[in-house]
Amino acid sequence: MTGRRWYIPWLFLAPALAVAVTFFIVPFGNTAILSLTNASTLGGGKFTGLTNYERLIEDDQFWLSLRNTALYLVVVVPMLVALPLLLAVLVQRRVAGIGFFRAVFYSPVVASMVVAGLIWSWLLSSDGIVNSFLRATHAVSEPVPFLTDANWLLVSAMAMTVWKGLGYYMVVYLAALANVPRSLLEAAEVDGAGPARRFLSVTVPLLRPTMVLVATLAAIASAKVFAEVYTLSDGSAGPGGEARTLVYTIRETGLGLSGEAGYASAMSLALFVATLGLSVLVTRLNSREEQA
Repeated sequence: MTGRRWYIPWLFLAPALAVAVTFFIVPFGNTAILSLTNASTLGGGKFTGLTNYERLIEDDQFWLSLRNTALYLVVVVPMLVALPLLLAVLVQRRVAGIGFFRAVFYSPVVASMVVAGLIWSWLLSSDGIVNSFLRATHAVSEPVPFLTDANWLLVSAMAMTVWKGLGYYMVVYLAALANVPRSLLEAAEVDGAGPARRFLSVTVPLLRPTMVLVATLAAIASAKVFAEVYTLSDGSAGPGGEARTLVYTIRETGLGLSGEAGYASAMSLALFVATLGLSVLVTRLNSREEQA
């Protein structure tokens, strides 16, 4: 490449760089600056240094949100790693009508979160289908408070998150399963390995990079969960807001004319650091296992 054409690669990169700078780098820098001020949603504010971060340490609502978000990660991520894989194994076979089932399993992914929230609220209400079925089978004597108890609300939101993510990660696994060498599976079958043994000894090890990717994506999505809790609780996050997540708290802190933009920005930076640290940790652990 001649010196006169050094700019050509940058011309191709320019649109992506413009989007990244406009919608990611500049907002992130602005958030970092706001986190060091006492700015409100109406603007203004003075530089306060690390005061907002010191306030986080003593904020019970922040720690409650962090606990609920961590619980969300612990429960949802393993399910979104394992269940879509099992689902992908079931639907990867080319049999008549399998395309229909793939479409059905993927349909929750394309449904809007508002519609999904309305469906799940209808299913889990005190007189909804789930409670009606439980009472009809005498499994319970009183309606289960899926939407009115903080703990049950979190469980319901987790179930909704898994339901929404199953189809997406199933497609990711289907792409990875298509790259598993058929010869290795056939060799294992010749050696006498059954379906379960072939899956655990051949398929799963080859899919480890994909499983790490799914775990990372699911962890990031779970750390940012908001819509599930908001829609299922009609915006209240349960009695006393006990089911609030970190993103929910950030929104409530920075919302309205009396919102604290600076403090909400500090929470956002804390969430960013936690999410980044989690992603790095998962990647490092996977690298050590591969080297071992």
